[in-house]
Amino acid sequence: MSFSWSEMFAHMGLPALIVAAVLALMGLASVAVFIERVLTFRRSRSVSRAFAAKIDADLTAGRFDTVLAEAEREMKHGHLPRVVRAALSTYTHALKTADVSGLSPVERTQRHMARYMEDVGVDLRRGLNVLSSVGSVAPFVGLLGTVVGIISAFQGIAAAGSGGLGAVSAGISEALIETAFGLAVAIPAVLAFNFLSGQILRDEMTLNNATGELLDLIEDFDERRAQQSRPRSVG
Repeated sequence: MSFSWSEMFAHMGLPALIVAAVLALMGLASVAVFIERVLTFRRSRSVSRAFAAKIDADLTAGRFDTVLAEAEREMKHGHLPRVVRAALSTYTHALKTADVSGLSPVERTQRHMARYMEDVGVDLRRGLNVLSSVGSVAPFVGLLGTVVGIISAFQGIAAAGSGGLGAVSAGISEALIETAFGLAVAIPAVLAFNFLSGQILRDEMTLNNATGELLDLIEDFDERRAQQSRPRSVG
């Protein structure tokens, strides 16, 4: 006896249908997270490349106010503008204020950026907990649906008082759809999680390298500023 997908779902009981609905929601959530992250990463990389090319001359020349203004405009669309804005705004603020701990503006900027990069990493990983949860839980949810379906099938056979191999196999095949559905939801979620993890690792490495170069540039600028502010000795 053969069943179509519509017939199989039509023969499922309410508990099995609830499990199938939960799996469908988990699958939709995984797809939504994956698409959102991919689009976010692509837009961030595109904006960051254009931003880096635009501010290169101003940054090298020490025109931090111009760079900050550009970073303010682009920070909502790219991670690099956010990093540059965080570093330069911290440094310029440190130049204007005194620190009770006696740290120099460069040291205060370095400490702030160490904390800020952790926040950037958290933002890059936003949504990955959904994929990891779906990938690990969906097979068990499908198995739960299968167990519930098998129990319902045998209860129906017991209530009818008769049932051949065809009746039993039909009920089991309907129940096993839940396991297949759970695996169909979990496998893409795991693949998506692994793919996005690799992309995040790449972006984190790029942003950390950019932060290191930016801090080196700020340190060089601070040394030149300190040398210019020192009084020249008269020989």
